[in-house]
Amino acid sequence: MSFAREGWPFIGIGVAAVIIAFIAALHYRSWPVWLLAILITVVALWCAYFFRDPERTGPRGANLIVAPADGKILMITNVDEPLFVHGKATRISIFMNIFNVHVNRYPVDGRVDFVHYNKGKFLNAAAEKSSLENEQMSVGVTTPSGVRILTRQIAGLIARRIVTYSKVGDEAHQGERFGIIRFGSRVDVFVPTDAAINAKLGDMTTAGTTVLAELKR
Repeated sequence: MSFAREGWPFIGIGVAAVIIAFIAALHYRSWPVWLLAILITVVALWCAYFFRDPERTGPRGANLIVAPADGKILMITNVDEPLFVHGKATRISIFMNIFNVHVNRYPVDGRVDFVHYNKGKFLNAAAEKSSLENEQMSVGVTTPSGVRILTRQIAGLIARRIVTYSKVGDEAHQGERFGIIRFGSRVDVFVPTDAAINAKLGDMTTAGTTVLAELKR
C-alpha cells in the first residue's frame, strides 16, 4: 500500500506517538496508560489509512469523464459557471467522508488552462452554498477537442487543507493524480450540459475508475 506524500508527516507523528505511548505503558504498567496507548495506536492506524494512495485503472477515452474523487454523489444540477466554462454546465458533486481515499485525479486528458484559488469559509461541504462560500481550488482542463472541463476541490467542516499540484500549461492525463484534500470534503466536476450523464444521485464513485459522463461525439 502506498501513501500520499502529504500524509507522511502525520504518519510519522503517529508512529512516534505510538512508540512513546507504549514505552510509557511498559514503564508505568498501568491499565489507563495501556488503554491510552491502544487508543493512540488506533488513531495512528486510521491516519495511515486515510492517506492511502492506491493505484487506479479503469476505462479511458477522449469522450469519457471519469470521477475525480472517491465518495458519494450528492448533487447533479445545471448551473452557470462563469470562471472557466463561461456558460451553462452540469455540476456533479461528490462528497468524501473521512474513510474515503482523498487523492484527486484528472477526469479527462488535455491541457490545464485555469487554476484558481478562492479563500472562503468552512461550512458543511454537503450543503449547496458551500460550492460558493467555502475555501476552494478550481482546475480547468481543455480537452484536445476543445471541451472545457472544470474540477473544483472544496474544503468542508473538517477539511482545512487543499493541495493542488496543477499549474497552468501542465498536461492533464485522465486518471492521474492532481491533488488531495485533507480530512473530508467535496469535489465538483462541471461537464457540458449535452454530455450523457452515467451517474445518479447516491452512487458511490472511485477516482480514476468510475465513468461519470460521456461527451457528445
